[in-house]
Amino acid sequence: MQAQEDANHIKIMQLRSLCMIAERGTVSDAAEDLFRTQSAVTRSIRDLEHTLATPLFERHASGMLLTENGKCVLPRAQRALQELKQIPALLARFKLRESMRDDAEPIWLFNVRRLQIFLRLFHLQHTQSVASSLSISQPAVSAALKVLEKGANVVLFQRSPRGMQPTAAAREMAPHISRALNEIRHIPEDLAAQQGVLQGTVHIGALPLCRSVLLPRAITRLVTAHPAIKVVTNESAFSTLITELRAGDLDLIVGALRHDSNVTDIDNRPLFSEELVLLARPQHPLAGRTLSAADLADTQWILPRENSPARHLLEHAFATLDIPAPKPVVESGDLAIVRGLLMDSDMVAAVSWHQLEYELKSGALQPLSFTLPDTRRDIGITLRAGALHSPATLALIECISAEAHPSAT
Repeated sequence: MQAQEDANHIKIMQLRSLCMIAERGTVSDAAEDLFRTQSAVTRSIRDLEHTLATPLFERHASGMLLTENGKCVLPRAQRALQELKQIPALLARFKLRESMRDDAEPIWLFNVRRLQIFLRLFHLQHTQSVASSLSISQPAVSAALKVLEKGANVVLFQRSPRGMQPTAAAREMAPHISRALNEIRHIPEDLAAQQGVLQGTVHIGALPLCRSVLLPRAITRLVTAHPAIKVVTNESAFSTLITELRAGDLDLIVGALRHDSNVTDIDNRPLFSEELVLLARPQHPLAGRTLSAADLADTQWILPRENSPARHLLEHAFATLDIPAPKPVVESGDLAIVRGLLMDSDMVAAVSWHQLEYELKSGALQPLSFTLPDTRRDIGITLRAGALHSPATLALIECISAEAHPSAT
């Protein structure tokens, strides 16, 4: 997409000039604070305006004023720079670079390609793989790493039989670098929205409960209204998804909410709540009649994965009923596997109604007449607190809310 191509050509030093001119009001004052020549700062802004194909400042005799598009770009630029500027203090706090001046800007971080190389190496842990994925030479990867380690004054990767292993310092840096690059990624999308065009890519963490009905309908609604938007889903475990959300690699997670009052960097937005139900095929011996706990004694169970929220709710429900928690013959969060097992056997599964809504409506599966107490849970959207959401992400959130509450639209 054009927006992503534009983002790849934005330079962090250009954004640094933009922020300083916006703060100081003139090129001369900005140049003085940046320790650069006026011509270099002027050229930096001109190149950024060329990349984004829009004026960012109005030039006046008294100074420079941001245009409306300049005001649109500024918050992203400030957030990206702030993420990077936090890294030296973070390293100092962990006593990794005591010799660094606290007020010195980390110029060694102000290079998009260098940061991309760092993140690829952080995830792939193999220099040749990084070089191939970015279409650069292996010496270029090594050179970028050398600059970063010199700037950080600490080893970021250690060679091992398993590849290049990130050190503790690299693990501390990675989320900040990822968030900075993701802020830059959204700049062209923000500008397009200023012109009434929603475009760009939305990255969604899709938990099992929302995959069958809610998300497909919301995505269909979104791309029908805004065909320039691309949606990418990630079906990993929640622990992986929440890490990627915090790093800015995911824009949102949709599914069962995890409430924790001690977590302050996550914003949970409930959409609705529902209880777990017991499902089986219509020909199941327990189908069509009211059941007691004793009727379930010899049941073969399909249960959610151990330590998952749904599993904890289920175990609590059986404890409330004062009966032993069932021992599963199958543990799975994969709906295709659960569906196939239920339709081809006399197993019973404890799931949310939404997960197998199509099968329930068609009669291929049916709920058993047995109530599981205290299994109600909130379903909704999980976001990074304080994030500046892209226009495409906001549009998807609206579509998800509309599908969750169709009577309100």
